[in-house]
Amino acid sequence: MRKTIPGKQTGLTMVELMVALAIGSFLMIGAVQIYNQSRQAFVVNESIARVQETAQFAMDTIEADLRMASNWGRSSRPLAVEGRSIVGDPNPTGLAEPADCGTGWALDLAMTVDGENNTYTLPCAVIGGLQPNSDSFTVRRATVQPQPLQAGRLQIQTTRIQGRMFADGLVPAGFSPADSTTHNLLINTYYVAADSALIPGVPTLRRKSLGIIGGAPGVFDQEIAPGIESIQIQLGIDVNGDNTVDRYVNPGDDVYNPAAGGYIPGARVMTARVWLVVRGLTPEVGIVDARDYEPGDVDLGVPSDAFRRLQVSKTILLRNTRI
Repeated sequence: MRKTIPGKQTGLTMVELMVALAIGSFLMIGAVQIYNQSRQAFVVNESIARVQETAQFAMDTIEADLRMASNWGRSSRPLAVEGRSIVGDPNPTGLAEPADCGTGWALDLAMTVDGENNTYTLPCAVIGGLQPNSDSFTVRRATVQPQPLQAGRLQIQTTRIQGRMFADGLVPAGFSPADSTTHNLLINTYYVAADSALIPGVPTLRRKSLGIIGGAPGVFDQEIAPGIESIQIQLGIDVNGDNTVDRYVNPGDDVYNPAAGGYIPGARVMTARVWLVVRGLTPEVGIVDARDYEPGDVDLGVPSDAFRRLQVSKTILLRNTRI
């Protein structure tokens, strides 16, 4: 009679071991594939979110400025502001203004939204090189809230019917502090640079702004949003006084000619249509973008690289501009 030893383990046969290894391998491969797919989806979603956030931030920054163009505090009439640049005399009262961006850059209040089509020619040099096929434009206005008097800063004193620019920190003669308010002059010029100072090799939206340097008016250059590859702007103008947009024009069109004094007689800028093309900060493996990007009046073509792109546009109502 055969005897067995209680509790003795005979182990796994070779066949059982191979089956167990095969099942475990399939489970491991499945888990790795699920992880890779989840990781890839996360990277794609993060990339999409990044370009969307960049576009939203840049558009919000531009929109806030454009909406308040030609706001001078208590007035929205640039031609009622004394001391502004006039035809034949860009600085009639001899105000100190920054020389960097040229005569009239800070004082030509009649040109509340000024620009150049697919170029940039201001004497104040760009930082990071100029990005081709991109507009540049300047917005002129004053701070919404009253500001304290400050010597050396270009400021505007306004009532409901008149205004005056000054920079000596004293309320201009003829203006009562009880019936007028003081506002800082704001001048912002937007352009796209080919090379970001924050992320080298990436195009970026930059802005030249009027400020005060060493107690005198100066120009600051600020990087706004790395990843902006192109910006285009068109202005909607009312030429017959019916408070509706009759046509959209590019900066530099015949109806928008700063050298000839600005807009055609009686025209009023009512809206600005802005396009942005946003590019990812790093290339993505396997991305194929067959879209032909055509913001504004330019054709950027179909991309030949591996960067993700997004084109957005918005029509912005200019609340205060009038000529």
